[in-house]
Amino acid sequence: MKSQDVRKQFLDFFESKGHTIVPSAPIVLKDDPTLMFNNSGMAQFKEFFLGNGTPKSPRIADTQKCLRVSGKHNDLEEVGIDTYHHTMFEMLGNWSFGDYFKKEAINWAWELLTEVYKIPKENLYVSVFEGSKEDNVPFDQEAWDLWKELIDEDRIILGNKKDNFWEMGDQGPCGPCSEIHVDLRSEEEKALASGKSLVNNDHPQVVEIWNNVFMEFNRKADGSLEKLPAQHVDTGMGFERLCMALQGKTSNYDTDVFMPLIREIETITGAKYTAKASNEAEEKVNIAIRVVADHVRAVAFAIADGQLPSNTGAGYVIRRILRRAIRYGFTFLGIKEPFIYKLVETLSEQMGESFPEIKSQKALCSNVIREEESSFLRTLDQGLILLDAVILNNNGDTIDGKKAFELYDTYGFPIDLTALILSEKGLKLDEKGFQEQLQLQKERSRAASKVTAGDWNVIVEDDIQEFVGYDRLSHQVKITKYRRVESVKDGEIFQLVFNATPFYGESGGQTGDKGYLEAQNGDIVYIIDTKKENNQTIHLAQSLPENITGTFNAVVDALQRAKTSSNHSATHLLHQGLRKILGTHIEQKGSMVRNASLRFDFSHFSKVTDEELTEVENFVNARIRESLPLIEKRAIPKEQALEDGAIALFGEKYGDLVRTIKFGDSVELCGGTHVANTSDIWHFKIVSEGAVAAGIRRIEAITSEAAKEYFESQAVSLSEIKEALKNAQDPVKSILALQDENAQLKKQLETLLKDKAKNMKSDLAKELQEINGVRFLAKQVDLNPEGAKDLAYELGNAYNDLFIVLATAHEGKPMLTCYVSKEIVATKNLNAGQVVRELGKYIQGGGGGQPFFATAGGKNVDGIAEALAKAVDFVK
Repeated sequence: MKSQDVRKQFLDFFESKGHTIVPSAPIVLKDDPTLMFNNSGMAQFKEFFLGNGTPKSPRIADTQKCLRVSGKHNDLEEVGIDTYHHTMFEMLGNWSFGDYFKKEAINWAWELLTEVYKIPKENLYVSVFEGSKEDNVPFDQEAWDLWKELIDEDRIILGNKKDNFWEMGDQGPCGPCSEIHVDLRSEEEKALASGKSLVNNDHPQVVEIWNNVFMEFNRKADGSLEKLPAQHVDTGMGFERLCMALQGKTSNYDTDVFMPLIREIETITGAKYTAKASNEAEEKVNIAIRVVADHVRAVAFAIADGQLPSNTGAGYVIRRILRRAIRYGFTFLGIKEPFIYKLVETLSEQMGESFPEIKSQKALCSNVIREEESSFLRTLDQGLILLDAVILNNNGDTIDGKKAFELYDTYGFPIDLTALILSEKGLKLDEKGFQEQLQLQKERSRAASKVTAGDWNVIVEDDIQEFVGYDRLSHQVKITKYRRVESVKDGEIFQLVFNATPFYGESGGQTGDKGYLEAQNGDIVYIIDTKKENNQTIHLAQSLPENITGTFNAVVDALQRAKTSSNHSATHLLHQGLRKILGTHIEQKGSMVRNASLRFDFSHFSKVTDEELTEVENFVNARIRESLPLIEKRAIPKEQALEDGAIALFGEKYGDLVRTIKFGDSVELCGGTHVANTSDIWHFKIVSEGAVAAGIRRIEAITSEAAKEYFESQAVSLSEIKEALKNAQDPVKSILALQDENAQLKKQLETLLKDKAKNMKSDLAKELQEINGVRFLAKQVDLNPEGAKDLAYELGNAYNDLFIVLATAHEGKPMLTCYVSKEIVATKNLNAGQVVRELGKYIQGGGGGQPFFATAGGKNVDGIAEALAKAVDFVK
């Protein structure tokens, strides 16, 4: 059975059981501060389990793209080592929100697996929760009784809290679960050991394929459990493992989910993937191919959903995954040039029908991955040079773990590659020292990001929080619940939820509102920020009102809202202008809308020229001058909005009902705040344009008050320039004249310095000493580094047995220049690069170059004398 059929049969089965089929949410989560990625099928439904929203149907089924790089059974560094764990995977799931419960979930799971997919019953085992005295949760007798009607009792396993009690996190909805495991071993292997003994023991052919979670509790901050108002079902079946079972394979990678990618990797690299490796070398190749095949899926889908590789947050995770794939290709497949980007075509052909975003964003994914590969391969080259320097300067046969960690942390050089190179050179790595440094870094990171949240204190039961901020900036509200939150970054703050709010919560790239709560007695509590979390707006305050149950006037900072709205509306006009002037291939890839400025990321294949930027700027300002009114439609069906020409953004999660914003011909789906008329923007000014990644450009711009301040600042600067130029009538002409004069003076200076170096040549020739058949000189000269280089080559042209080290201290910066005649590089075993690396220590620096010529810069001018004194040791 092909994987496409496996997916379709699952969805068709649950549709026949009254489930509404919904599309996969983006793999990247944008409005959940507790998660970077959708790491399970239930992540997109958290708001329903938390009671913060109502699903379109009480029964839902889907296949969800998931990404995990940490957690139970899954560390990034282990993916590819075995054959059944992945970074990106699909989770087939069926959901009940307060509708059916254990009976239906268990019977339908069994029906699908044994009657539709026809997995032999004798290959299946199930587990139920054994209970927990600690949590006062009893043995799951109901699940046991349901299962024993379907399967022999000797195939039912009692599971502990670790394996059979699922929790959303340290706090939140949770409950016992019932797992289904499949035994894919041969009959001979089954005769040797019972599958029951191998369940949950990381056997590659006895694996969990489906987990049925019966969500009925809420975990509180103190660790205790309370009953949820309703009982829910949350199931997840690993698509890749299911395909392995149905296609008669013993490895996920042997299924048609991965084999097209693996065959393409073989074609590109010339490597061979073998189902069962016969030696260690073959297994290393197998692992490398599995790593690349797995990781390209995770990276490509993340990029397609709007997450570019970067140095922070979710972007750092994506970069880390891709770099792991690159280094496996570099080390074990022998590929020293970009190749992973070529796999996107195969991935698109294979999965584009079920996930159209990977097909529509194919070019972007390929370009970004290729650029990342090129960049990291350059990093590897630089790292190899740095590692050589570490080895050269090392005493003994063990490399300090701190040095290895510096290469890893500062330069991104993989530790496993460091260990491999060291072993090839007969050296050892201080792994304990490295792990200590790594642990310290992790502890610092955890401490900096640690957030301790208390339980919500519910004052008023309120299912629906109304947002009134599109129409008014103040509103009479009551606090429905609050909690105390503490973090290293913000200290103690309080999170407040109102029954209705005029405050816009940070989402869709727009920052949250600020303002205040005014009590009836006039007391003020300031709202320092507003966030969206699991479909509710949370207001952050540094203190609580005295009368928490009172009625308050919630007031948004009108000036900040006006500036932010001005910038947000300008992004829509900017998007329209870019598409008109550069082409309809332009797609928004991210934005940040603040009160001070706006940032807009978009897909484009080349730098935007100054002329094009001027055209875009003029286009936006023309729309501003036209005084276009805002035409807003709220709560309209998404299909209708798209038919009306509204632009939807890739990577955004939209509901069935959406809001459209229209200014003239610009129509977009958007939940943010906007000006009533484009004239309120006043003026639009682009302040920068540049690359973010391959095929992604970024424009930063300002509007309104910020634009006014910009022009005022420019006027002041122009006045100061005129004054500096003695009030020249044409300052531009005067500056050009000064630049020409400066260029002529530089040329004259260069000529003088070259003459000075030539004059020095005869003086220095007299100071050459003959040591062991080599003409030697080590001396500080009064030249700039370029002059020292010219002088070294002048002397080198005169002799074929020369070894000289010249030092300069131009503008307080020490520089060593070493020249070795090519004739004696080999005969005397002298290498200018090694010389400057060693002598560079004395000036607190380093460098390199070719065997006959190299330079080293540093920080310590006082070390020049000692460096020159040590130079003679190389020829003695």
